Amino acid sequence: MEPILAFLFGLIIGSFLNVCIHRWPRGRSVVRPRSHCVRCRKTIPWYDNIPLASYLALGGKCRFCGRRISLRYPAVELLTGLLFFFFVRTLGPTLAAAKMCVFSAILVALIFTDLEKRLLPDELTLGGALIGLAFAVFVPVPDFTAQAVFWLFGAEVTGRARWLAEAACGSLLPAAFLWLGGWIYEKLRHREGLGLGDVKLIVMVGAFLGLRNALLALVIGSVAGSVLGYGYIKATGKDAATYPLPFGAFLGASALAAAIAGQRILGWYSGL
Repeated sequence: MEPILAFLFGLIIGSFLNVCIHRWPRGRSVVRPRSHCVRCRKTIPWYDNIPLASYLALGGKCRFCGRRISLRYPAVELLTGLLFFFFVRTLGPTLAAAKMCVFSAILVALIFTDLEKRLLPDELTLGGALIGLAFAVFVPVPDFTAQAVFWLFGAEVTGRARWLAEAACGSLLPAAFLWLGGWIYEKLRHREGLGLGDVKLIVMVGAFLGLRNALLALVIGSVAGSVLGYGYIKATGKDAATYPLPFGAFLGASALAAAIAGQRILGWYSGL
């Protein structure tokens, strides 16, 4: 029963994420005005704003102007609902599941925002990092890097302080590595190759997942972005030197993969 309730709640959260995806990159409030058609500006009544159901009932079109509603709206709702279902089914109705549901919701919003506007809003990246650090006080971060660093200096951290230290370590080290790579690229090529939003995204990922899984997400995202991104550029005939690849979307998707199967992937890699 709990996973089903989580799925339904995820649909509702996904509906709110759609508001954030559309409004935050444009500098608008997510509270006012009420939800409206982005083309005819008519306010959407409550019965046309039911996640998934309203889209299907309306045939994917606005009731008032008849214009097509973006497929992104039901996609975000369904994906968020499925992720909530998965984490509650896997971890049970626990604080750990709540943490991963919040994390996945933030990532879904970031992925679609980057795909649409090539922007990663601070409300999601830096705000998400603060939420991840807050969760670290109550839910252990699956890592041991910070503990090893403290041990090298003859110190020891235990309990909640250790969990928070692991989250902070997972935030800062991968972000510093990514920023350094972007800085070197800019110095060599004399043009920006990495947005600061991508660095902030990794800060958020590390706060939730710890160092090893953040690095795993960074590696998978970089490889996928290079291979799939280059393949898309070649297939569409775009200019590789000027096309703004949505690297944040690749990082967000790889972070979801790390959240779902990171321990299994790292265990397989260690076995090699």
